[in-house]
Amino acid sequence: MREAHTKIVSVEKLRTLLEEHRRNGKRIVLSNGCFDTLHVGHIRYLESARQEGDVLVTAVNADSSVRALKGFQRPILDEQARAQLVAALRCVDYVIIFAEPDVNWLLEELRPHVHAKGTDYTVESVPERATAARLGIRVAIVGDAKNHSTRALLENIRKDQNA
Repeated sequence: MREAHTKIVSVEKLRTLLEEHRRNGKRIVLSNGCFDTLHVGHIRYLESARQEGDVLVTAVNADSSVRALKGFQRPILDEQARAQLVAALRCVDYVIIFAEPDVNWLLEELRPHVHAKGTDYTVESVPERATAARLGIRVAIVGDAKNHSTRALLENIRKDQNA
C-alpha cells in the first residue's frame, strides 16, 4: 500500500499516470470537494465514487477556493492537511489540489470516464454538467443522503462549548 503523500500529485504527473491506466483498460473517476474536517458523509461519497470505476482521482479545493465557497473562517484544516487525509483513504488513488471555483478545467485536462458528485447535487444541478456532456463523461450522483456536513459538525461543537 502506498503512503498517502505519494498519492498527492500535480496535474502534469496525473495526466501521465492516467494515460497508463487507460492503456491498461482502467475506468477513471473524478470526484471533488473541500473535505474540511473529514466526516462519514465524505467517506461514503468517496467509497461510492470508487465503485463507479477502477481509479479514483479526488480533487481537493485549495484554501482560497474554500474561503470563497464557505466564508472567511474556513477552511479549518489547510489544503495540504485535507489532501493528505483524503489520500490516506484506501478508495482514493490520486489527489490533486485545485483553486478554481469548479472542476471544468480538470474534466478537460484529465478526461475521466465518470464525474462523481455527492447527493447534494442532481444530474441537472452539477456545475460541470455541460462540459461533461460535451466530452462524453458520465455524471454519477453517489454517496448517501446529504445529512452530514462540516457546517453542522462545527455548529454542534460550538453549541457544546457554549453549554
